[in-house]
Amino acid sequence: MDNNIDNDKNVYEKKVNANIEPEIKVTNKRMIFFNFALILVIFIGLFIYMLNVDGLSNILQLLNSVDYKWVLAGFGSLIIMWICDTFCLHIPLKKIYPNQTFLNSLKVTMIGQLFNNITPFCSGGQPMQAYELTQTNKKASDSFSILAMKFIIAQIALIFFTLLVVIFQFDFFLNLFKDYVWIAISGFVINIIAIIVTILIGIKPRIITFIVNPIINFLGKIKILRKSDEKIEKLNNGIINFNNQFKKMNTQKLVVFKVFIFSILQSFAYYSITYMVYRAFGNSGINFWQIIPAQAFLLLIMTFVPTPGSGVGAEGGFLLLFSSIFEKGTINMSILFWRLYTFYLPIIIGALFLIPTKNKQFKNNKTDSLN
Repeated sequence: MDNNIDNDKNVYEKKVNANIEPEIKVTNKRMIFFNFALILVIFIGLFIYMLNVDGLSNILQLLNSVDYKWVLAGFGSLIIMWICDTFCLHIPLKKIYPNQTFLNSLKVTMIGQLFNNITPFCSGGQPMQAYELTQTNKKASDSFSILAMKFIIAQIALIFFTLLVVIFQFDFFLNLFKDYVWIAISGFVINIIAIIVTILIGIKPRIITFIVNPIINFLGKIKILRKSDEKIEKLNNGIINFNNQFKKMNTQKLVVFKVFIFSILQSFAYYSITYMVYRAFGNSGINFWQIIPAQAFLLLIMTFVPTPGSGVGAEGGFLLLFSSIFEKGTINMSILFWRLYTFYLPIIIGALFLIPTKNKQFKNNKTDSLN
């Protein structure tokens, strides 16, 4: 019986490994070139818009008046965000693979930052992270499961943290977004539904397959979806593996709790960046905790923009939400600085981690603590 189980696991692992290359098809040279070209066009468009609206002399004057201690604080928040993101990956990886190093977890994290920002809907990050982990002898199935678990814990932490702040700053939030409250509510509901679906996969996978499989079959019959049988098999295998990993992680409540805490700190650091930009350009009158609901709302808007790094939507959303908070003449430069922190720097730094290095071979020394 044990041999049969091991054989099934090996067969599944081979299927997952075989599917990694197709999963990272978003990273082919043509797509990367197109995405970088689009990012460059967005950057140039933003710069031209700033020149037309603010004028070169006003931009230079504003740069001379920047409070650079807040600029440095913004960089500090960005680094803290990356470190927390690394711990969210490193903690469960270390539990399964005792030889996992923090440096490798950092490398995988930054590669995820790069590909999340150069692909629509952050779709390229997880496949590339899983691929990178397989290069140090991590099982692809373990990698995808840990990344999926990391994602759901991060989403729960994000919503928990945001709701908590919104409750304490509800009057300010309601006044600031009185014309857009329904969008904010819709965004929260969609994220909560996504969390519920993921949890159902972890505890009641048959409910998901019962609902989703007929839909895929139907889309295949009406020729909207190609190779529907293969997609169903791939989906079912993924659900089974995630369910198994969910059960294992459910027995490791301390691991989940640690990841949750670091996810909260990561959200805190991310939201802090907007406040640092706000103060860097001499703005005052709005406190840190009032900035957070606005930034959370912006993050919800960005989730639904189908461009690399939510380009155009992120800039437009920032202008829409913060123009009444930032002093006149500072909003456009604030957008540029904010995107530098949250978009351009992650791409630049993440690309550096793609430079080949001589890595020590990781033994596939997998612990039984989660088995």
